[in-house]
Amino acid sequence: MKIGIAGAGLAGRLCAFYLSHKGYEVTVFDKASHPTDPVAAGFTAAGMLSHIAELESGDENIYNYGVRSLSLWKEIVPKLSEPVELHYKGSLMLAHRGDEGAAARLISLLQAKAPADQQPTKLSLEQLREQEPSISGPAHAWALQNEGHIHTRQAMYALYTSCQHTHWHWQTHVKKLTPHTIHTETETHSFDWVIDTRGLGARELKFANAHTLSCQNVRGVRGEVIWLQSPNLNLQRPIRLLHPRYRVYLVPRKPDILFIGASEIESEDRSPISVRTTVELLTAAHSVLPELAEARIIHTETNLRPALIDNFPRIEQEEGLIRINGLFRHGWLIAPAVVEDALKLFN
Repeated sequence: MKIGIAGAGLAGRLCAFYLSHKGYEVTVFDKASHPTDPVAAGFTAAGMLSHIAELESGDENIYNYGVRSLSLWKEIVPKLSEPVELHYKGSLMLAHRGDEGAAARLISLLQAKAPADQQPTKLSLEQLREQEPSISGPAHAWALQNEGHIHTRQAMYALYTSCQHTHWHWQTHVKKLTPHTIHTETETHSFDWVIDTRGLGARELKFANAHTLSCQNVRGVRGEVIWLQSPNLNLQRPIRLLHPRYRVYLVPRKPDILFIGASEIESEDRSPISVRTTVELLTAAHSVLPELAEARIIHTETNLRPALIDNFPRIEQEEGLIRINGLFRHGWLIAPAVVEDALKLFN
């Protein structure tokens, strides 16, 4: 059986990985110039596997997809042909004195939504120092014990190199998709099944919203990130700094990189990171990790995440065609389970 996939982002690569390992002949089309061209939103992501924390904006489905994906990543990563950092050491939520109101609101929300065995655990400052000696400054801390994080760029490349029986067509813009057929600017390709994982590339489509009985287009949500190099920093877990105006996350990547980002910005602006964002993110990071005063800024990046109006994913299927879209900021958290769900007919 021949499968055509439009889009080589995270969802597209997971589809290619699953299907190629089942013995199907897979062909992938993408506008990126090469496998590590960071066009896809999956490259500009921290890779936080945070099913508990994402209950702030997600529902039970996002939570369940996240829990399932935690297990799937543990199965996928050992099968990849390239090494990928995958850690399950939990994560931390921190708040400064004066920000107790914003922190209390979020913690109460998570306590109400999370199962009894997944509740945030309040840490004393002594316990915080024992777990993460580099952290200094926050007045309040909570641990989320069962969360993790994955090195996104390593995983994107490893998924590409680990696909068997797969043909990759880079620098190829998909103009149109119909059941069994992918139309590029120069050719028409026929397949037994076509899978659309183009994200924002599928703007011409409208996706059904079961809750409002309406249809909606894909929109872009801006993400901004900064990479710091800090050889002396020894951080083991991702951090979320809770603030009344914004959420900042800090994720360590071996051997000496710290990934800093903002959760979401409702804008489709693709221009470089702003001075305001740079100052806010760096100030927030330094306020909990004083050692970053001598860190070096080595990279900044922006990208757009594909989202629907309710920020929940969609799987749509008709004979010969499957569409996967709307992963929003939950991509790395839920993608393996969403793809597994979408590809059930190939089991």
